[in-house]
Amino acid sequence: MTTATSPPPPDAPSKQLSRLLAVLGRIERLGNKLPHPFWLFGVLSVVLALVSWLLSATGASALNPATGKTVGVRSLVSGEGLRMMISDAVTNYATFPPLGTILVVMLGVAVADRSGLLPAMLRAAVARVPARWLTFTLAFTAMVAHVASDAAYVVLVPLGAMAFRAVGRSPMLGAVVAFVSVAAGYDASPLVTPTDAVLSGLTTAAAHTVDPSYVVNPLSNYFFSLVSSVVLALVITVVTEKVIARRVAAMPEEPEPEDVPEGAGEVSEGLTLRPEERKGLRNAGLVLLAYAALVVVAMVPAGSPLRGEGGSIVESPVLTGIAVVLAVAFLIVGAVYGRTVGTVRKGRDIPDQMAQGLREMAPILVLFFAISQFLAYFKWTGVGEVLAIRGAGLLKSAGITGPVAFLGVLLVCTVINLLVTSGSAQWALVSPVFVPMFMLLDIPPEVTQAVYRIADSCTNAATPMSAYFVMTLSVVQRYRRSAGIGTLLSLTLPLCLVMLVAWTLLFYAWWALGIPLGPGVPVR
Repeated sequence: MTTATSPPPPDAPSKQLSRLLAVLGRIERLGNKLPHPFWLFGVLSVVLALVSWLLSATGASALNPATGKTVGVRSLVSGEGLRMMISDAVTNYATFPPLGTILVVMLGVAVADRSGLLPAMLRAAVARVPARWLTFTLAFTAMVAHVASDAAYVVLVPLGAMAFRAVGRSPMLGAVVAFVSVAAGYDASPLVTPTDAVLSGLTTAAAHTVDPSYVVNPLSNYFFSLVSSVVLALVITVVTEKVIARRVAAMPEEPEPEDVPEGAGEVSEGLTLRPEERKGLRNAGLVLLAYAALVVVAMVPAGSPLRGEGGSIVESPVLTGIAVVLAVAFLIVGAVYGRTVGTVRKGRDIPDQMAQGLREMAPILVLFFAISQFLAYFKWTGVGEVLAIRGAGLLKSAGITGPVAFLGVLLVCTVINLLVTSGSAQWALVSPVFVPMFMLLDIPPEVTQAVYRIADSCTNAATPMSAYFVMTLSVVQRYRRSAGIGTLLSLTLPLCLVMLVAWTLLFYAWWALGIPLGPGVPVR
């Protein structure tokens, strides 16, 4: 007598995927045991105090080849260390390089966001796009959306689902494309973003271990970031159409949930812009062009105050003070758009919108306090400098060159990124070691930062540790109730892995060809 066996569930993962999910499950459980990044840096400060005490007691030191001086380790567990931690706490925070830059930029971005300009731009970018171009358009729009930081997830993931649904394609596929494009390409953009300001500030702080006068500006990786955004959008398009779309099409059909709103994309919250929104975008675009032209014209005269010493453009106030230039640009276009559509009615609305935007920055400002203290302790003790010098010496003695060292940073940071999903927190953790170490190997800080961009981005869409992974899953489940973590991972993982390989190859080609990473920033 034969017994009928029930078929496997429609979305049953393969053995390989099951093993992968088991590994990711263990990573998720381990990551969940980590404290909030604020407390994580508190714990690290305690660990640093113990390590500095031990190394100081054993007389740990190293000869800095850049200065010719011997560097020793100072103990935080001492009267001098205690005085430093108390008396310098406010200074450590107030002079933290990313703090002022990100606050200034966000003053302008807040107006552009709160006035409705940024959401309208994203909707306009994917509205009325032919179906065959929709995947690339959505992916590249996500690269532009990085200027809105984490708000890009909230706006673009449901918008991507609606856009695909509007042209008769799977909305689940649209949500996945938007999510992977925002998450796995997070550090690539054709625009200068708040993330650029944060990373460059942290890199500057790390570089000061070797050279106190070194400054990394937010445009230091701009050329590489611009090209990366186009390449990644193309990679996402090809993998989506050749692999992911077929995977979605092969899934057993399910009736669409009844609570999915009909006519999505036909109202203001969907894709189509109202006449006043289109007019607002047009006015904002004209004002932006006028603003850019004014800055360029002002820089033309050789003796312009907007040029640097000796008439330099690279060291001009426009580039060194790019945070102010960007903040004014966002503020002006946001105000013009808001005035057109009615979200800015009187003068006080603009500072109110700035205040609202800064209130949303509160979590990162709290985190910055913990990070700034840890980095100050790390620099004061000399532990980072000794580790960097010793590490550079080991790499040199082993004959490890730039390309091999780059791969090591990529692997280490990619693994850490599965657990520490905050890009600024992770870079604050590893930059004090990697940046000085590579500087002693004659590798500029901007190059190390470019390598980190890749590692910090690609696995963002492949870890359940990310809150936006969960958010995207909820959007996907609106259109396919049976979807779970395995479903979403099976769609994002191929994209993440191919992006990691393609972006890494792009960097190595860039480095081999010696193309500048940004204005006045050689790659080697």
